[in-house]
Parts: sequence; C-alpha cells; structure tokens
Amino acid sequence: MSGKKEFRLEEIVSRLGGALEGDGSVVVTQVATLASAGAGQIAFLANSKYRGLLRSCGASAVIVHPQFSAETTLPRILHPNPYAYYARVTALLNPAEEASSGVSSTAVVKSKIPASARILENVVVGRGVSIGENVTLLPGCVIGDGAVIGDGSVLYPNVVIYPECIIGKRAIIHAGAVIGSDGFGFAKDGDDWVKIPQIGRVVIGDDVEIGANTSIDRGALDDTVIGNCVKLDNQIQIAHNVTVGDYSAMAGCVGVAGSTKIGRRCTVGGAGMIVGHLEIADDVHISAGTMVTKSLRKPGQYTSIFPLEAHDEWLQNAAQIRRLAKLSERVAELEKKLELMEKVR
Repeated sequence: MSGKKEFRLEEIVSRLGGALEGDGSVVVTQVATLASAGAGQIAFLANSKYRGLLRSCGASAVIVHPQFSAETTLPRILHPNPYAYYARVTALLNPAEEASSGVSSTAVVKSKIPASARILENVVVGRGVSIGENVTLLPGCVIGDGAVIGDGSVLYPNVVIYPECIIGKRAIIHAGAVIGSDGFGFAKDGDDWVKIPQIGRVVIGDDVEIGANTSIDRGALDDTVIGNCVKLDNQIQIAHNVTVGDYSAMAGCVGVAGSTKIGRRCTVGGAGMIVGHLEIADDVHISAGTMVTKSLRKPGQYTSIFPLEAHDEWLQNAAQIRRLAKLSERVAELEKKLELMEKVR
C-alpha cells in the first residue's frame, strides 16, 4: 500500500453514496472493528449480533444499516450493505501502491511488452505472449508461450501461467498460483497408467481474483473456463474441463473434480468437495465441508455435513444411521402387510 489517506465523512459519502447522520466534518484515516476502533477510525456493523458493541465503540464514526441508526450517537454513514461499504471505504483509505513501469534487468522477456507494464526481478515471459496495458508481474512469475494477460492484471510472486492460457482484464492472482498445469488424465492399461495429453487451455474472464497456491488445470480437450468476477480463495483445486459461472465464489481448500459445470452466482464454503461430471445450477450455495455427489439442478442452500457433537454421541447416532436401510425395508414390509389387511376387510 502507498501512504494512507484521510477523508471527511461528507467526502466519503459524496464519493461512495449512502446517507450521512451527524457531523460530516469528522475526519477518518483508517477502518477498524467495533471492538478495537479508536479516534480517527471508522468502524462498521455487518452482523446484527454485534450491535451491542455500538454503545461502547470508541470510533470517530460508524457504518451501519439504516435500521440501526438510532442505536448510536456517533456520526454515522447509513447504507443497506455496510459490509460492502466498509470494503469500499478501506480501498479509499488504503489506495494501491503507484509504482513505475518498466522491465527489470534480471527478467527474461521474449515477447513485446507495452511501456505501461511493470515486470520485476526474475520474471520469465515466453514467446508469443500478449501482455496488456498496466500489467504488473511481481518477482519470479513465469508466463508460458502464447499466453494472454489482460489489461490491469496483477500477478504476485511466483505465479505460473502455462502456455496458451488466457487471463482476462484486471485479474489479481496471488503468490504461488498455478494456471494451466496438466489435468489428472490417465487411461488404465493393465497395471500401467497411460498419460492422456491435456491439449485444452484455461480461459479466465475479467475481474477474477485467485488465491495463493490455488491450481487450475488445463482442459483435456475443451477448455477449463472461469467466468467473469469469480473469486477463488487460497489452496483451491479446479480440475480439467470444469466451468465456473460468472460471480461465483469459493472459500479455501475447495476441490472441484473434472468436467463439472458450476452455474452463476454460486458459492462453495471452505473444504467443500464436488465430484466430477456434475451440473450445479445458478444460485446454488454449498455449505462448508459438504461433499456433493450428485447434480444440483435447483437453486438454494445444500449441506451434507453431520452436525458437530461429542464423540460418544456421534458414535451412537452413526450406529443408528447404519440401521436406516434395514429399518426402511421393515417399514416397507409392514406397509404391504397393512395394505393386504385393509383389502381383506
């Protein structure tokens, strides 16, 4: 980050919208939580269970939903989505570093680079690569032959983009991510495994963010496709030929097996697992730790995890679950007998 900024509340509202109540001349320099905020800071209430902290908050101002306006005497910005507003205020107070463009003397560049690009130490750019305007490649990035990096994208240290993959505009790809490595494709031949050449690409849309050490495999035949505005957390595995629809988001350690199609505006909680060749409809939300083993063709929330409880109680409940199949068979038999008895009457 570059040097921090400071703004009056009235300036923030003029830039970001919302409604102002209280002294608009109050100056804030940073964002903090309701519990830790002090003078010169602005806090936010995004979860109603923390509303009690409003009364003791030491911030100079707060961001709240209009329904909680009367619960504080502090100067306040009212907005129907305080969490998103807080994100924008944070960006306003902490602008990204403005660094000069140019190519480091230790970079190996085999393609034409626009003057606005910033290529730092030990970056390798292969042949036939298309680098957009205002792209930043931080130390150790490797861009394979024929790859495309869209305007305004930032690749953090040691990101690897394999040949022919396409990254859209304004991408943020964090350290250690690997885009376009071979998918897990092998054909069984007796005791041996025959490697299937992975000849597709990874195609990533605009405004995508990819977390540290996340891997996205290239397609076996068709491309692996990540839509516009998708947000992927750290240490996610996206297998070959997967499609992720626009505006979807996944938390850390999610795994998606090959050829699964995920719709628009979907979310997957941390460590969620999706097996291959499934179809996930638009607006599906998968809870953390859930294993998805069948297609989900209707929008909504889906959960497969067993509720947390003491281990002894879990063992008892698990034993009962194992008996459900036999219990179901017995119920079916009893229903048949009851049906016969009613016919006899």
